[in-house]
Amino acid sequence: MSEWVIDAEALVKTYKMGEVEVHALRGVSLKVRPGEVLSIMGPSGSGKSTLMNLIGCLDRPSTGSYRLDGEQVSDLSDDELAEIRSRKVGFVFQSFNLLGRQTALANVELPMRYAGVARGRRQRATEALEAVGLGDRLRHRPNELSGGQQQRVAIARALVNSPSIVLADEPTGNLDSKSGDEVMRYLLGLNKDLGTTLVFVTHDPEIAARTKRIVRLFDGEIVEDK
Repeated sequence: MSEWVIDAEALVKTYKMGEVEVHALRGVSLKVRPGEVLSIMGPSGSGKSTLMNLIGCLDRPSTGSYRLDGEQVSDLSDDELAEIRSRKVGFVFQSFNLLGRQTALANVELPMRYAGVARGRRQRATEALEAVGLGDRLRHRPNELSGGQQQRVAIARALVNSPSIVLADEPTGNLDSKSGDEVMRYLLGLNKDLGTTLVFVTHDPEIAARTKRIVRLFDGEIVEDK
């Protein structure tokens, strides 16, 4: 196992908008050990989403180096990024991103389909849903579940391929306070019980207060890491 699950060095990301260059990240370096729990915070436009996209292998940097769980990923092709993303990253989004016509079980099976897992999908998806307390909701569709239950389906989906990291982007943003607390307890429990590395991208100081490390961005640079 690599000493660092996230090892980013001097990440720069520049976008062209017409004649204007937008410097979304300006030389960000970040190291995260396996099993850490951290929050990435900052105002809108600070570079949080850009950094999340790079960490999650949804994009690549303009310059700089990024190793995910020991693998150099900063120069990979789109297809190669998709392959490593399916193996090593689990995503939990504010909007759940579940397929409305599919059951909870089918939604959780999706990452295994993308990863080319042919055998045991149904069993693993069932076990993942049972782990988040939804063993009695396997055949329910999203519109038959509460917001908190939908987010727990999304958590099960994020975990089913045993990823190196779980990236949670405002995971309680669409939930009431009780459901949000429930979801946070599930996510933090994963870290405690399984050693899952958790990275929260959030505006919410209450979420950040429950993590062990806070990284603050401003104008594309890390201004605090403690």
